[in-house]
Amino acid sequence: MAFKTDIQIAREASKKPIQEIGAKLGISSDDLLPYGHDKAKVSQSFIDSVQDRKDGKLILVTAINPTPAGEGKTTTTVGLGDGLNRIGKNACVCIREASLGPNFGMKGGAAGGGYAQIVPMEEMNLHFTGDFHAITSAHNLLSAMIDNHIYWGNDLEIDARRVVWRRVVDMNDRALRQITASLGGVSNGFPREAGFDITVASEVMAILCLSKNLTDLQERLGSMIVAHRRDRSPVYCRDIKADGAMTVLLKDAMQPNLVQTLENNPAFVHGGPFANIAHGCNSVIATTTALKLADYVVTEAGFGADLGAEKFMNIKCRKAGLAPSVVVVVATVRAMKMNGGVAKADLGAENVDAVNKGCANLGRHIENVKSFGVPVVVAINHFVTDTDAEVQAVKDYVTEQGAEAILARHWELGSEGSADLATRVAEIADEGHAQFAPIYPDDMPLFQKIEAVAKRIYRADDVLADQKIRNQLKDWEAQGYGHLPVCMAKTQYSFTTDPDRRGAPVGFSVPVREVRLSAGAGFVVVICGEIMTMPGLPRAPSAENIKLNADGDVEGLF
Repeated sequence: MAFKTDIQIAREASKKPIQEIGAKLGISSDDLLPYGHDKAKVSQSFIDSVQDRKDGKLILVTAINPTPAGEGKTTTTVGLGDGLNRIGKNACVCIREASLGPNFGMKGGAAGGGYAQIVPMEEMNLHFTGDFHAITSAHNLLSAMIDNHIYWGNDLEIDARRVVWRRVVDMNDRALRQITASLGGVSNGFPREAGFDITVASEVMAILCLSKNLTDLQERLGSMIVAHRRDRSPVYCRDIKADGAMTVLLKDAMQPNLVQTLENNPAFVHGGPFANIAHGCNSVIATTTALKLADYVVTEAGFGADLGAEKFMNIKCRKAGLAPSVVVVVATVRAMKMNGGVAKADLGAENVDAVNKGCANLGRHIENVKSFGVPVVVAINHFVTDTDAEVQAVKDYVTEQGAEAILARHWELGSEGSADLATRVAEIADEGHAQFAPIYPDDMPLFQKIEAVAKRIYRADDVLADQKIRNQLKDWEAQGYGHLPVCMAKTQYSFTTDPDRRGAPVGFSVPVREVRLSAGAGFVVVICGEIMTMPGLPRAPSAENIKLNADGDVEGLF
């Protein structure tokens, strides 16, 4: 049987005008700001008007640690949303926007797959409604104003050696990780060491995703620390007087984007922080708005549950007052076999022993999610090479862990293939058994919060951090930032900081390389191991295969 590619399926989609999609959620045409016929932003005035409504049930989709075998977290998120609507529920999907960096690097697309996709797929994976460009521009405006302030006399007495605000670009470009700026003579300013992060790692991105409205957005932007003086006192964005202009650039970007699934069900796509270097969740304003409009909201958190779900629980839910009713952990038979030691080229052959061996990774994620007091369902994202014996092995293992695994075939069949999963998830959400709580309190010291995540979620024996890092954390506590949660930046491929250690490893330490205070976003970034906040391109990037065909259609996105 020949399967169509994701882009072929998306291109053949029968899309409805975005006004019809909005009507499903009770959003009138007057409250939509259209970007073409199939996507629109939802006005702030409408969002404000529904705040007194009762919230629906929040469903989080997370996954095991990603492998080259594929897991399909976004695909399952979309498929589950469609499945809920198929069984008669009023459901909405909330996911993140796609970054150009991975799209042209390794992934090639981030809108789901098969018959469980968000459309318009091509636009969502490229420029979409311009949100990322606005974030990049706002971030770099601040960079320019910092250097301009120093050039014109430096009234704030900024120590040019202690400017901590880096520039950003929404592309994987390792050559920009560390640069020297302002070379070329007196007219170009004072030379200093600088660098770039990818836009999704920007604190501006995090702030947009955590802000409730434009007032909150500007206040958070103003609170960002951009540099220090010689006496180590902080210089804030508001001191540079950039927060107002940045808010203006972000005015439209702050409004959630409404699009649709292949089955014409509503989906909010807004914000896009990576979970391996940021908090990895879609915007608070999109999620909270969806909860006012739908009875069930299906959202996702990036990468494995050790990153995205942990940050969803400890950062997003804590900041926004959210509480999930149920968590779906996505796994595939192929990924279980790869965690069990099978090479990617051999994944097509049945190997129940490898499945059983690889399930340890899944088991740890189940246990971790349960530690937040939330019920767990495992979605086995079906591949055509899966055998009945392999699927049953996963189901049996999950049963032993005190959870339930359900085979889902949404990639192949759309909502028909996810109806069983949707039925069970809705039942558990309606039972109301969740007793959500973060795994550490606000008043715990920052280093102990790092240890709590490393030891309780990763199962590390110890956290390795030199005295300089420990002293920096204590200084931030003395400055009033000790109540902030921690945002761990580490490889997504393993519970450890070694991307090659699959399964459920034990007997390791987590080395902390650097800590960064995101005072505006409201968390402390903890950079572990060799993780980079500016990724590089692989040897053969996806960009080599992305092009326009003779008909003017995009090829290579998948």
